[in-house]
Amino acid sequence: MKLKIDENLPSGCVGILRGGGFEADTVADECLTGTDDSAIAARCRAEGRVLITLDLDFANIRAYPPTEYAGIIILRSKKQDKHSVLTLVHRIALVLTNRAPAGELWIAEPDRIRFRNG
Repeated sequence: MKLKIDENLPSGCVGILRGGGFEADTVADECLTGTDDSAIAARCRAEGRVLITLDLDFANIRAYPPTEYAGIIILRSKKQDKHSVLTLVHRIALVLTNRAPAGELWIAEPDRIRFRNG
């Protein structure tokens, strides 16, 4: 599974996901830092990559219909410190081994993951 890590996530996310056997790259790897959300979404769609982000704009299913993407995963935590975010990414990596988010929007919270189809 191919993943794209948004610029608002710590670099440690890449190591966690690659360690789980996923192909993960970052927005920064592709020199897309500061790029408009729509351009990042278009790149994810073109590459067939699942976007992992903290950016709630991607939860807007009218602007970013999940069925048009390999998947969108929004991380939601009461705290957005590095430890909390990396803990959520560990959880996501475990779930991704059993379920692909193709055509879905996932909202990952500390105590649950909500799945929404297009």
